[in-house]
Amino acid sequence: MSDTDESDDGRTTIRSGREFEQTYRLDASEAGAFLVDLGEQLQNGDELTIATDEWELPFAFGEPVELEVDFDGVDDPELEIELELPGRPDEEAPAVE
Repeated sequence: MSDTDESDDGRTTIRSGREFEQTYRLDASEAGAFLVDLGEQLQNGDELTIATDEWELPFAFGEPVELEVDFDGVDDPELEIELELPGRPDEEAPAVE
């Protein structure tokens, strides 16, 4: 399967086998709304989709989820919060006969 394809709505779907990175500079309320939406998807199942008008990234995640909190209080204080979701394996165990 290709690492990207075009969906019915014209967005590029980002698939396994491709590296993708996008950075946004947002105001705090918009970032908070994104995190709430992301949190709801994490609570409601084991798949999530992040999308814009141009692309969508569906992702089936596994456990455990890694959450890192990093505070640098020297000079210009900065708080970094990182969430790492492992991919869900798509293989099944062999049968025992």
